[in-house]
Amino acid sequence: MTIQPVPESTVVRVIGGVDTHKNTHYAAAVDDHGRFLGHREFPANDHGYQQLLAWMHEHGEVLAIGVESTGCFGAALSRFLTAEAIQVVEVNRPNRLARRMDGKSDRLDAEQIARAVLGQTSTATPKAKSGVVEVIRTLRVTRTSAVKARTSTFNTLWGVMIGAPSPLRDELVELSKKTLVNRCLRLRPESDDLLGLAAAPDRLLLAGVKTALRDLARRWKQLDEEVKTLNKQIDALVRATAPDLVGLHGVGVEIAGQFLVTAGDNAERIRSEAAFAKLCGVAPQPASSGRTTGRHRLSRGGDRAANSALYIVAIVRMRHHQPTRIYVERRTAEGLSKREIIRCLKRYIAREIYRNLPRPALKHQQAPSLQTAA
Repeated sequence: MTIQPVPESTVVRVIGGVDTHKNTHYAAAVDDHGRFLGHREFPANDHGYQQLLAWMHEHGEVLAIGVESTGCFGAALSRFLTAEAIQVVEVNRPNRLARRMDGKSDRLDAEQIARAVLGQTSTATPKAKSGVVEVIRTLRVTRTSAVKARTSTFNTLWGVMIGAPSPLRDELVELSKKTLVNRCLRLRPESDDLLGLAAAPDRLLLAGVKTALRDLARRWKQLDEEVKTLNKQIDALVRATAPDLVGLHGVGVEIAGQFLVTAGDNAERIRSEAAFAKLCGVAPQPASSGRTTGRHRLSRGGDRAANSALYIVAIVRMRHHQPTRIYVERRTAEGLSKREIIRCLKRYIAREIYRNLPRPALKHQQAPSLQTAA
């Protein structure tokens, strides 16, 4: 593609696009008329980010920069550009038609990202990932990994115990989970039996099983302590960050933490409660065509973890929240199924969650009553 010359007297307004990778970022620039200005590769580090921004400024006034993978490879670049007062736009969906016609390369991808920002086909503001919510997200990810490892460790311990020699198995098989772990911690295998093959096979097997059970119990105990510590840290951070959210009926620390992570540190990027509902996957999508009008289908998009959190809150309220129970009875009398009622409740709860996110600008807004939720 030929670079279009720009008159020197004209103030060039630049829109950038960055195709992000682990070690390098590839940037392209177009002006506000769509003319291609240039492309260049930069290292993915602080010095490279400074070079990239300086290169963009060489072409003119930078209006916005589209960045791919702002939650992964592009997270550090997005933080840097935001700190430099540059508008950052999240662009994650490639132009498939352009890719089929022109092919794929880092330069072409970077150019298509810039054109997506210029054409406003991508307008999302990325999460800031620079505040307490990012700390909560990181701790939650770490805890999830520790919980999975703890479960895997106990499953392995149980499998080893079930296949142990009969005297040891009979002693352990009836114990509860924590009692089994504590009992395995106290196992004392004969170390001499593991130093060579001279010992009798049954003694060698028993010593090996005891050693495995003891080591697995130690691993489980360490992971359990790690999970408990992380739970305390997450609890303190969530309660301090979003006390109004935690105070809602059916919304505990775990659910509130998920909604905080979904919204991000810069919750003002979500412009309306309808946008938040779509982000959570509870906004019905139009499915009309021809003479069929007013038809909607269930949304399968959005943050599925947030969608699951809304479902849990809805179920809790249907069981223990009297206004919700009255609402369910009324909607059931109108002929709605339980599944349809839950969808209505999730949409209402999303509206309530949005108004209680930790944003000072929204504190004065009142949540609607449950009777108007439908």
